[in-house]
Amino acid sequence: MSGQSAQVEAPPQKQQQPQAQPPKPRQQPPHAVIVLNDNDHTFLYVIDVLRRICRCNIADAQKLTWKIHHHGKAVVWTGSKEVAELKRDQIRGYGPDFYAMQPVKFPLGVRIEPMPGG
Repeated sequence: MSGQSAQVEAPPQKQQQPQAQPPKPRQQPPHAVIVLNDNDHTFLYVIDVLRRICRCNIADAQKLTWKIHHHGKAVVWTGSKEVAELKRDQIRGYGPDFYAMQPVKFPLGVRIEPMPGG
């Protein structure tokens, strides 16, 4: 060994990276339950469905039924996708329309859609 002292270099320091935040789960947009008009189901049946499944009061159920009749469809409920799917299935499974002269045995037309801008 010679008389020179060896210089020891400090190990290079790592630059601290900002810790990545775990990604936040994406929220589903609200979904709309849309009832479609047909020429077979009666107003009384549609009102009954809206009152029991969508929990509308009588006045709102009547207004929505007229809107379905005049515009061909109406949004009858909005909320989470899972509950919208449940309400759609409940409307489809509500049973025959015995208010009609000849019982209507097929379900109301109903679909769900994501709400715009959601």
